[in-house]
Amino acid sequence: MNDLALLLSPEGRALLDEVRDTDPARELAVATRLRREHPAELVSAALGQARLRQRAVVKFGAQDAARMFFTPNGVEQSTRASVAAYRARRFAESGVTSVADLCCGIGGDAIALARAGIRVLAVDRDPATAAAARANAEVLGLAGLIEVREADVTEVDTAGHDAVFVDPARRGGRGRIFDPEAYSPPLSWAVSAARRAPRTAALKIAPGIPHEAVPEDAEAEWISDGGDVKEAVLWFGTEPGAVRATLLPGPRTLLSRGLPDPEVRPPGRYLYEPDGAAIRAHLVAEVAEELDGGLLDATIAYVTADELRPTPYATAYEITDHLPFNVKKLKALLREREVGNLTVKKRGSAVEPEELRRKVKPQGPHAATVFLTRVAGAPAMLIGHPA
Repeated sequence: MNDLALLLSPEGRALLDEVRDTDPARELAVATRLRREHPAELVSAALGQARLRQRAVVKFGAQDAARMFFTPNGVEQSTRASVAAYRARRFAESGVTSVADLCCGIGGDAIALARAGIRVLAVDRDPATAAAARANAEVLGLAGLIEVREADVTEVDTAGHDAVFVDPARRGGRGRIFDPEAYSPPLSWAVSAARRAPRTAALKIAPGIPHEAVPEDAEAEWISDGGDVKEAVLWFGTEPGAVRATLLPGPRTLLSRGLPDPEVRPPGRYLYEPDGAAIRAHLVAEVAEELDGGLLDATIAYVTADELRPTPYATAYEITDHLPFNVKKLKALLREREVGNLTVKKRGSAVEPEELRRKVKPQGPHAATVFLTRVAGAPAMLIGHPA
């Protein structure tokens, strides 16, 4: 909080502009120079904030990140802007006009909600985090729609809002927390708060949550952005029991149809790697049906098919070779084809990609992708390239 107060002063804002593009390798020299004209505490705060803003560009974009204020945890744990904007659109399309954003962090979701025209009560119990959220609402011109409150979310009355959004802390002193009841606040409390919302509610949770932990009256959604799974969300007041995978940009959404597991087939001409959101949502069967494909192995999420069919829900590879797992044979094949650019993917194999790359020593002008996996239970290698 003290750092933020310094940075919000006219001198602090001017210094932030000056150090915006500081190369981390030159930080010591820059700090030494600036301390001749500014207090050492202010210089340290400005350079630290510049580092956080540089890290935040990947989540918030260069324009917003250059103006916003961050804490180290805020950069790490905040929602990516594209995901927050998608969720805000879902709230707006359901008729929501006000949201209680509980555990708001530095305000990433509150910003997206406000930009969708929704009034937000943003609550966080950490003073520095709440101060950063308040500063961000102001610098982005959203203070009229975002009220930031420093409080324990379990003591906040949300009755005056259409909807509730809860983003429990999923990191502790020892790193990532996997038990939903160890979240802060616990998932059970968040679910109770969601069920009290007049219109709808959303709970942001870890994408690895067991499906059996999803309440029966919730919709479960797994979201990926650019192919990377970012989060899972439990929605209340929407479609109880629905399961979906949403891919950004787009959005493109795949809904569960309750299909049985696909049959296991011999490798066809094409291998499809389903998007991580579809895998997490247990929708590989839906992907396989769309491709008229089957599985290479009953326990592995690789789909095989004989035809190339464009789909946003999986990446296609044309397979040229199918071999039992054998490093010497793979090395000889790659040498024969002069493969120097080797991509190694694995699923259901104990071999690490870097270990395999060291052993086969790829050299040459050509590229290939090798899949280390199982085919009908047997260790195998499939070689190919993006289709």
